[in-house]
Amino acid sequence: MIQRIYTALALLLLLTAGQTAISQPTPVWNAADIKLQLKKLDTLGSVLYLAAHPDDENTRLLGYLAKEKLYRTGYLSLTRGDGGQNLVGNEQSELLGLIRTQELLAARRIDGAEQFFTRAQDFGFSKNPTETFSIWDTEKITKDVVWIIRKFQPDVIICRFPADSRAGHGHHTASAMLAAKAYELAADPKYAPEQFAKGVKPWQAKRLLWNTFNFGSNNTIADDQFKIDVGVFNPLLGKGFGEIASESRSQHKSQGFGVPAGRGSSFEYFATIKGNTPTSSLLDGVNQSWSRIEGGKAVGELVDKVIAAYSMDNPAASVPALLNIRKAIQALPEGYWRNLKLKETEQLIFACAGIWAEAYSSANTVVPGYKMNTTVQLINRSNIPVTIKNIDLPGLRNASSAQTLEFNKLTTFTNPVTVPENTPFSQPYWLSESHPLGTYTITDPLLVGNPENVPALQTNIQLTIGGADFNISRPLQYKYTDPVKGELYEPVVVAPPVVGNLTNQVFIFTGNTAQPVTVKLQAMADGVKGNISLKLPAGFVSKPASIPYDFQQKGDEQEFTFSLSPVKAGGTNHVDTFEVQMATNGKVYTEGIQRIRYDHIPVITLFPPAQARLVTVDLKHNGNNLGYIPGAGDMVAASLRQVGYNVTELTEKDIMYGDLSRYDAIIAGVRAYNINPRMKFWQGKLMDYVKNGGTYLVQYNVNSPLVMNNMGPYPFSLSRDRVTEEDATVKILNPADPVLHYPNNISTADFNGWVQEIGLYYTSGADQSYDKLFAMNDKGESPLDGSTLVTTYGKGRYVYTSLSFFRQLPAGVPGAYRIFVNLISAKKG
Repeated sequence: MIQRIYTALALLLLLTAGQTAISQPTPVWNAADIKLQLKKLDTLGSVLYLAAHPDDENTRLLGYLAKEKLYRTGYLSLTRGDGGQNLVGNEQSELLGLIRTQELLAARRIDGAEQFFTRAQDFGFSKNPTETFSIWDTEKITKDVVWIIRKFQPDVIICRFPADSRAGHGHHTASAMLAAKAYELAADPKYAPEQFAKGVKPWQAKRLLWNTFNFGSNNTIADDQFKIDVGVFNPLLGKGFGEIASESRSQHKSQGFGVPAGRGSSFEYFATIKGNTPTSSLLDGVNQSWSRIEGGKAVGELVDKVIAAYSMDNPAASVPALLNIRKAIQALPEGYWRNLKLKETEQLIFACAGIWAEAYSSANTVVPGYKMNTTVQLINRSNIPVTIKNIDLPGLRNASSAQTLEFNKLTTFTNPVTVPENTPFSQPYWLSESHPLGTYTITDPLLVGNPENVPALQTNIQLTIGGADFNISRPLQYKYTDPVKGELYEPVVVAPPVVGNLTNQVFIFTGNTAQPVTVKLQAMADGVKGNISLKLPAGFVSKPASIPYDFQQKGDEQEFTFSLSPVKAGGTNHVDTFEVQMATNGKVYTEGIQRIRYDHIPVITLFPPAQARLVTVDLKHNGNNLGYIPGAGDMVAASLRQVGYNVTELTEKDIMYGDLSRYDAIIAGVRAYNINPRMKFWQGKLMDYVKNGGTYLVQYNVNSPLVMNNMGPYPFSLSRDRVTEEDATVKILNPADPVLHYPNNISTADFNGWVQEIGLYYTSGADQSYDKLFAMNDKGESPLDGSTLVTTYGKGRYVYTSLSFFRQLPAGVPGAYRIFVNLISAKKG
């Protein structure tokens, strides 16, 4: 029950906490924030915006609806953006989805909307909804959308995209199709009746609208469409909604979506999909006053009086009236708006009374069954009488005695507690189980829609304010001081007692030679000891079979190395997986640990399986030394080291003044020509390197913006063409091409087992000097021959490839290694 209360409170706290530090658990509202929230208390209307990905949402409209019209406003993103590219680091797939989830939450803290998701996974670009629905579990995703609609009860639903090809992406089109379907199904009492036992009921929104757009060459707005001016200035915020939208959208940093602020009048247009067309307001025909609740009219009158009497200089003067409003709301019949407005009122009472409350752990990581020290701090910064009745901590009830909170005096309670044995590890709930492509596995249906986990460790503080009883729930946080950044907060992480990280995620075997496998173990608690071993597939053995470990103190680390080898040499391509097992105290743990740290989001900690791929591949390679120009977050360099190459990341000094001839090949990372402004200055040196006998391979770039247009020795352009079906048919255009036969004989079988996609942003209009190696196409489309260009330039070789090696090599796809090695291997002499 406490968890559900906290979730609702947390959502409300996010509505106006945009100016609060992203990881601070207790928002601080100034007098203008309180005034805005008082006005919101007097507004009973809601809007749900629906699209496919992080960044699809219209942040200007969301901000306008949430903070100008004061509607309860939500954004339902079907996916977490797992399938895109990462411009701030090398995280991909689910890890990128974690980053983009936090970026969306950062955006919502600014524009005031709430954030929701379904269990749909972004599996990469999709050309049409047929493909999308063939990969997503459509029944489950549809039920998720219906569940969120029934739970949120929007008066109006707004789509970002049309349900046709103008949406430009299969996921986009699918989002509009699902919105129209769920609009009807949410109101049908015969559909998904199992949801009604979980606290929702059938819900019919007033209308479904499409927020039309005009950008690029795509203009879907029309003069006869309903429109509203969202470019207004809000004096309580000190900003217009074009400025707020800029701040919100610029949180999508992993996508490079920093945008300038807009100021002045700006219109949004809407086409009606279902329901009647609005004429004066998006919520035409919706009662937005307190009279929409049975017996609520009198409450509305009380709220009007509080707003009229509110003093910006003395918010605490409003507390007695707010206490009366709370009492009046509690007397109303149980219902959606009654419960929502009750929580809003309580938050206003806390803010006006100047109550600040937080709870901390002395450590950033704790282990179930082990001790931790806690601190709870409260302060009353008003003349309203406040008494602490009790504090309940995880594993410890009644952690304090009753006492009065004196004016402006910080009150501190410290208590050692034992972390409850059943506390779950800090794993994102949608990643706690393995899942098929396209759809996450969520075992608890009540979690569906939540942007992140409800904190497992919380403190419940019971207060009496002005004679009325209240509960405040706070998550336990880890608070510390950085000498540069000052006071910082991090989520408290619940961990297993020991974790193990492999130094590599893919191990390549081209014969039966043994390879070292190194595991770094870390103790997450004091006094952890046991044995570590590898759970191997048939055909592999490790020496030794197990190794003992004994850690005295939390935080101790030690590396353990096994010698791993196949039983016999293989001449075929095969992929297996092995697992690290750490036995201690009668239990076996198989978790690794990963932390994602960026300044613009809270620290993300998760415990992925301590696993790696064993790739047996028939692979030959020549040369030893590779130069690598880092791009936008790819792991190709690390993958090539696994093959046996020495890979050096090249710097300005290396390229402009070093001896490039010592490299057998140089590789430009993903999107290097999009993100590295130095490429246009390095290009001459790189072309000289090729001319003098070197091999230079450039991986894919998007067609705009490019730091220079001529990426090769001869002209070519970049299109938006791609092949998204990983099992697409591939044709070798010139089977006799020597690139396909040295040092490995390449066939179409080397495209078996590819993941997510074959390639993206293929070349077009290539000069005749280039050889094209492959043609391929998605079902029902014409073959594309622009995935890979090869040419001789001077004494050397230039290669441009749009094939998605940045996904395939970390995934351990054998054929991708064979093709890539051929592209960078040129016979000498």
